[in-house]
Amino acid sequence: MDDKLSIKVNLAERYYPLKIDRDDEEKIRRAARLINEKVLQYKQKYADKDTQDFLAMAALQFVIKVMETEDQMDMTPFEEKVKEISDRMEDFLKKE
Repeated sequence: MDDKLSIKVNLAERYYPLKIDRDDEEKIRRAARLINEKVLQYKQKYADKDTQDFLAMAALQFVIKVMETEDQMDMTPFEEKVKEISDRMEDFLKKE
């Protein structure tokens, strides 16, 4: 059974056909809604710009949020600290 679904997504008053996994439909539609809301906010604030500018600014804002989230989820400092503690414990046990 093919779990692909054909949908049209509205982004900044343009429709884009997509073939997606059925399980992703809600996530994709929600993402499109968030983009459209952000574009509308920019449109209301800056009437002299064009839609491409609003899409670019929305994309920049969303990518910054993704990067901030990735930075918060970076486990490298914790992994390094755990390895350091583990190495120190092994050294201690070898001395005993």
